This record gives sequence, C-alpha cells and structure tokens, in this order.
Amino acid sequence: MKKTFILASAAALVLSCGSTQETTTTTQSTITKDVNFYAQRITADALKTDLMVYASDEFEGRETGQPGQKKAIAFLKQRYIDLGIPAAKTDGNYYQDVPLEIIKTPEVSLAINNTNFELITDFVSILPSKSGSIQTNEIAYVGYGIETDSYSDYKDVDLNGKVVLFKAGEPKNEDGSYVISGTTETSKWSNFRQEFALKRDLAKEKGAKAILFYAPEVYDMAANRYGKSRGRMSLQAKEESLFYFVINTTIAECILPSIATNNSIQTIQTTFSLDYKKVSEDFNSENVAAFIKGTEKPDEVIVVSAHLDHEGIKDGVVYNGADDDGSGTVALLELADAFKNAKDNGQGPKRSILFLHVTGEEKGLLGSSYYADYDPIIPLDETMVDLNIDMIGRTDPKRESSNRNYVYLIGSDKLSSELHTISEDVNKSCCNVELDYTFNDDNDPNRFYYRSDHYNFAKNNIPVIFYFNGTHDDYHKPTDTPDKTSIRFIRKQNALSVLYSMGTG
Repeated sequence: MKKTFILASAAALVLSCGSTQETTTTTQSTITKDVNFYAQRITADALKTDLMVYASDEFEGRETGQPGQKKAIAFLKQRYIDLGIPAAKTDGNYYQDVPLEIIKTPEVSLAINNTNFELITDFVSILPSKSGSIQTNEIAYVGYGIETDSYSDYKDVDLNGKVVLFKAGEPKNEDGSYVISGTTETSKWSNFRQEFALKRDLAKEKGAKAILFYAPEVYDMAANRYGKSRGRMSLQAKEESLFYFVINTTIAECILPSIATNNSIQTIQTTFSLDYKKVSEDFNSENVAAFIKGTEKPDEVIVVSAHLDHEGIKDGVVYNGADDDGSGTVALLELADAFKNAKDNGQGPKRSILFLHVTGEEKGLLGSSYYADYDPIIPLDETMVDLNIDMIGRTDPKRESSNRNYVYLIGSDKLSSELHTISEDVNKSCCNVELDYTFNDDNDPNRFYYRSDHYNFAKNNIPVIFYFNGTHDDYHKPTDTPDKTSIRFIRKQNALSVLYSMGTG
C-alpha cells in the first residue's frame, strides 16, 4: 500500500532542512498546525485519479524516448500549468532536453598473441567508448584489481596508457578467510554489482587505456545484456575514451594460462591489437521541472525528485509501472499542489522547492545524471538537498516487521549528520513512521543507494534522502498495475508536516 505518511515525512523534511548552517526557529506546534491545514489538499482520490491516468495503457509504459514517454511529460506539464506552478527554467519551458544515444553493437577487431577473437562470443564491450585503436606489446596483469588501505594489487605498477587485465573475486588467506575482510565473509570487491564499477573506476583513475575483466561466472549474463543488437541507451555526453571489456576464459588463458590460480602482479609480453568503431543513433528525451520560489531564502533550493519513465512495451504487453515510479510521480504533483496553496495564502516555504521529474532512470539514471553532471537548472552550490521518491505505492512482502506504517530511508546520514538528525526529529514530533534503515548499510548487496536518482546528487556531495517501500513480486513486470497500488493516507497531516518543516525552517 502507498502510505501518505511518506508524503508527510518528505513534506515536513523539506521545510526543516534548508541550510545546514542554522537551526529552524519555527516551533513544531506551529508547523504542525499549518501543515494539518494544507495537508487536506492531499487526498487519496486525487492521487488515485492521477495514477490511474499516468500508469494506464494509454501511456504505453513510458519508455524513454518513445511516444508513451512524450505523453507522460505532456501530462506532467499540463498538471503544473493547471496548478499554477511555473517552470523551473527561466525561459518558461517545463522541459529540459536530455541528449541521448542508442549504443549499438560496435565494430571491433581484437587480436591477442596473434589470435583473432570475436565480439560477444569471446568478449563484450561494456562502455559507450569513443572510436579508437590500440597497438601494444604488453598487458599489465594486476590480479584481482583491488586497492584498499591494507591491501593493493597496484604496488609499483604504472598503468598510464596501458591495457590492464584483472579477474573477478578477491584474495584469500591460507586458512580460507578473505584477506580484505579478515573473515569468511566476502567484501564489496566480490559483489559483482559493486566490483564491476569499483575495479573499473580504480583502473581508470590510475590511467588505464583499456580494461580486460575476466569474470567467467557472469560472462553469459554480460554478453546477453550488452551484446544485444538493439543496443543500449546512454547520455551523448558520457562518451568514454576508456575501453572496458568483459572477457571469456579463452581470451584470459590466451594471455595468462594460469590466470585462475595466478595472483602474481606482472607485465605480460604479448601482442595486443584493437580497432574499435562506435555505432550509435542520437535522440532526445526530457526531464520535467517546476519551481516554487522561497519567501526568505530563494537561493537555497530543495529538490524533490522522482523518475517519470518505465519499461515501455515488450512483446506487445504494456509495463505500466504504477509503483515504479508512478507512485513517486503523482506524489510530487500532490506535494506541489499543497505547497502552492500554502504560498498563495502567504505561508509558502522559506526556501525554494524544485519539483524534478527525471527521464531514463530505468536506462541507468540518465536524466538525473544529465541534470546533476552536465546541466543543472539550479546551480549545485545553491542546492541544499535532494529528496528522492521511488516506489512508495506498495509494501515489501519480505519485510519481517508486521508494522506496515514504515518507509525504507536510505542515504540520510551518508553526507550530512544534520540532515539525518532533522529527519529523525521531525518524524518523532509529527509522524512516528517507522524509519527502516535496512538498506542504508554500506555493504547492502542490493546497492539501492546507487540505484535511484538521488545518487547523482549524492556523488556531487549534495545530501540526499531516498524514500522507498521496497520491491515486490510485480517489480519490473507488466503486473505492476495501478489497481494494486492502494492510495491510503495514514496520518497525512503529520506526514506533510515533515516536508513543511524542512522548507520553512
């Protein structure tokens, strides 16, 4: 069930957070009184009405760049016009163009040790790399490609401009424990979701020109995901000069026959010849952004975000995405309506609020990446916090607690202890929602902190909170339909007071 107290939490938090340099002087009783009044505008019927349209078959699953996504942004724009909330851009356009491309199967010629290898059969290109070539007579083998405070595969190794080879996993001690953790438990360097990026970024930082990642257990998955001829989506601005390949056992053993058991860091003398031609098709998608100007500190901006896209149509079946993230999308609309009403009555937030609907989340957080990394409508040095809402329309069936009045809170303490304290204090004073930090653990194997749009703000050192109710059996399936999303407002006045206190404080 979607819980209105989540909107409440987000709303009160908006009004308490703002600048981290001062403490709110607004009393909680005053905040609660004001919020109780404006929260009346947030109704189950209003949320249901929007969601039944937004997650209907008419919107064709809202796939990025497709007609359904264009219908979605037109709907959002019209709703903000009807609410009387202006566009965030100074030119009055609610849309922020996001330049994208479909990365199709590249044309690649690869020969190692005078042996030719085939794309997809033997290796898979992972990054949207620029066209280019490499000719060299050596490959740097760095074992597991790990570097920590207590362990490094990169001691006395110069990778600048070189081809580097490393393998999946992490080293063990003679007693069978893992070197990095010192226990029988693996670290993040063995979790494929994490090691895939960690090892890549580390080698890139050290100057590698090309990476060969030997990960036999996931090779078939990588080949299926990245080798499809229909291509994958990327920001045009994210073109990489680094080449990153997942390789199979045939290539790995051609370079180093003993790679499975050999952890000795070494330079391998062998010929390596690569010619890479990128093949892509450019197109545009759009973010949608509306803005309520603050009354006292308009240059201190709170971003409230949700992603507008979903999976589209597959094999003729619409993936409606009611929970993911129709629930977050309609939540933003109702919050905006409540704040606009407060502003019209002379009780608007002291700080400005940007309501940001981003595209391409399902394709790799593309819309939020473009916004935060390339073209922020609001300068990042004026952005106080991002409160991101993704999948709040259901409850997690695997959650052990019987309390359904909960929300998973992710990220609140990672960049700002003050934000975390504000969130806790406001919840205690107005909502008493169970704040569940299960997925906030740095070693969470699900890596939810990295998997929704708040992360693109967090990586730019902007404090974030991710509101999330967990996955369920209909996640990323055509059965994620609006009839399964119960728009039930629990303690709605108290919930909205959380956001209200963040914006007014």
